[in-house]
Amino acid sequence: MPGRGHPPKDKSKKMFSEYAKKPGWIEVICGSMFSGKTEELIRRLKRAKFANQRVEIFKPGIDTRYSAEEVVSHDATAIMSTPVDSSASILLLSGDVDVVGIDEAQFFDDGIVDVCRQLASSGIRVIVAGLDMDYLGKPFGPMPALMAVAEYVDKVHAICVRCGDPALHSHRLSASDRLVELGEKDIYEPLCRHCFNKCMENSD
Repeated sequence: MPGRGHPPKDKSKKMFSEYAKKPGWIEVICGSMFSGKTEELIRRLKRAKFANQRVEIFKPGIDTRYSAEEVVSHDATAIMSTPVDSSASILLLSGDVDVVGIDEAQFFDDGIVDVCRQLASSGIRVIVAGLDMDYLGKPFGPMPALMAVAEYVDKVHAICVRCGDPALHSHRLSASDRLVELGEKDIYEPLCRHCFNKCMENSD
């Protein structure tokens, strides 16, 4: 029993104070193609660098559309990155950093979810960008799970090229039925819900 005048020790306070010294969390930026996901990711990472935080940026090795070693947005904003072939590599390469950025997260294996959780639990701010839906309008890869475990989720929108409404779909113009088909405006167009549904009906 605690002595008179001495309140019992609250172990939870010590636990939470330890977490408070080095907080970590997950931010997810999602949306269709041409919605500004990568541009927003780069903006946040550059702000962290400006604040003298240690930053590491990763992208899937298969994404070489603009550059093999840079994360590049559709408006040509760029930041240096490390291409990796698996999510496990991110853990191995994320030592002694404050912020980790991950682009095109939908192309990573399902292990990316646990990787992000481990990084955040170790006190790292994790910023993830990726497509939330594939070309058929279905949840894409590990993105739904990442959104579920994240503290912050921002859904950004493109502009529908057919009617001008907010676009949430990446409509594929080519006849390919492969899930992963890298391309730009020659292969994809951003569409709103109504225009996307019309295109899908016409393709049946």
